[in-house]
Amino acid sequence: MGDFFRSLFGSPKPIASEPNTDDDFADFPSSPSPTPIYNPPPDSSSAPTAASFPEHETLPTGAAAIPYTKWYRVWERTSPRDFYAEAAIIPFIVLLTALHIWGRRKNKRKAGIWIAAHAPSLEREFASVGFDKRKGLADYGEDFSGLLKVKTAQEYVTYATGRQNVAFVDLKVKLLKRYNPLTLFLETVLSFLFESIQPPKEVMEATIYAFDGKERDLVPVKSKAELDAKDSRFKGLPNSGFDACVWAIVHKEQMKGLRAERYDVSLTATKDHKSLPQWASVMSESAEVTETLLTKGLLEAVEKAGDAFEYLIVTDQPVDKPLKLNEATPRKRVILSLRLPTSTHPSAYEPTMPIFEYFLKMPDILVATAHFRGEVTRKIRATREEESKKLKKADEGEKAEERRLEAEKKKKEIRDTRLKGLSAEEQRKFLEREREKGQKKQEKKMSRKA
Repeated sequence: MGDFFRSLFGSPKPIASEPNTDDDFADFPSSPSPTPIYNPPPDSSSAPTAASFPEHETLPTGAAAIPYTKWYRVWERTSPRDFYAEAAIIPFIVLLTALHIWGRRKNKRKAGIWIAAHAPSLEREFASVGFDKRKGLADYGEDFSGLLKVKTAQEYVTYATGRQNVAFVDLKVKLLKRYNPLTLFLETVLSFLFESIQPPKEVMEATIYAFDGKERDLVPVKSKAELDAKDSRFKGLPNSGFDACVWAIVHKEQMKGLRAERYDVSLTATKDHKSLPQWASVMSESAEVTETLLTKGLLEAVEKAGDAFEYLIVTDQPVDKPLKLNEATPRKRVILSLRLPTSTHPSAYEPTMPIFEYFLKMPDILVATAHFRGEVTRKIRATREEESKKLKKADEGEKAEERRLEAEKKKKEIRDTRLKGLSAEEQRKFLEREREKGQKKQEKKMSRKA
């Protein structure tokens, strides 16, 4: 009866508590009953849907009816606006790479055309051309680029030897930095803004090193038999020596920079010559040297080369100013510098071929004619002796400074050793005496200045 009235007035029915059988352990929820794994039939029409599985179950892989999220659909979560940076950078990288490859190939092709035009002249004058002594020009066929060695992407070098009066000749072809257009543009702009910066240019520079009577010292031998054969071979040869001098024909546009860059040319005086074109001048240590070396053939070759000619130098002094006596050792050389034409056709080198061929034969002319009067030789020798005296004086000053520093170092070591053996009071007195001596020396200096 009581239960009936309680149900009418909404009173909740009391719930009987279950007896606690184990007070020492917490009540854990019971594990869910295992659910069987769903294996879809092979028929695609019976593919499962999301409603076929409970919420805690993972959908089987490959269920076609379940859509992918936007994380996997890249085209839904991105737009072309997200790739603007890549769209600007990638074409720029491709362009730079293409220009780099094109520039290297262009430089290699131009250097190959240069050596093809000059290789016959080198072969006529030298027994060995190129770095591979086992090959002659006939072994290269029509492609003479194998005679060159790549030093950098803009500089190619070659070498020739095996000629009377000449130890060897080094040839360098310096081209534009076509493989790096940004650097080339920057150098061009800076050359317009600053006079001290030379504009980029393409030049050929060749240097002949003369024997100067030292064949026995310069020609290498491997055995005593070769040494005896060398002595007998050189015994009948005429003397390949000639008088030392610094003499040059220079294009006037190159004169200022050349005098600043080269120490040897700074020893000369600049004079115009009536036989030379107006754009060229002579730099010489003596007028007799000019009259001896300025031949008719050289004048014609220089005039024909025109603006492609930069300078021709005969020297025995170093390029950089020597700082020590051993750096001022004379070494006789002949140097030629020519601008390369913009055209890549072999006929573009015809104007400069006469001066190049004259340059290769110039050691013979020097050996035959460069023997000056005693007065001229003494004047040239006096210039070199004066420079040697300056170097010797500077060298002696450096040695005296080194001796002074060494003496001070030893004196300091003796003082420190003596100071360590003293007591604290004796060290204090010792330092006070040193301080007083230093003050007296300073007072004497001040009184002398006054």
